[in-house]
Amino acid sequence: MEKVNLQEKFSLFSDHFKPRIAGELNGQQVKLVKFDGPFVWHHHDVEDELFLVVKGRFRMEFRDRHVWIEKGEFLIVPHGVEHRPVAEEEVHVLLFEPAASLNTGNVQNDLTVEALEHI
Repeated sequence: MEKVNLQEKFSLFSDHFKPRIAGELNGQQVKLVKFDGPFVWHHHDVEDELFLVVKGRFRMEFRDRHVWIEKGEFLIVPHGVEHRPVAEEEVHVLLFEPAASLNTGNVQNDLTVEALEHI
């Protein structure tokens, strides 16, 4: 049982859209990721996702609207809902989701990360 310092963990990497595992509990993973620019439109068939902004802000786009998520705020995207995160500047995000969740959901492309690194 060790505490986790989020700033320290975020300082360990600089790439974007490549989540790292910072912790695990009850079949869920706490993942850290940096966004810059638009991600890919996707959905998750069975997994809900929680996005918590640690630094910066980003826009979660849905097909019919968008929502800005600011530092200290989180958004839960229910499974089956198509979405796309977009960051106009680099943002640091904590994700909480089932361990089996693929970052690109139902889409396979060059942004898909199948084996996540533990930090």
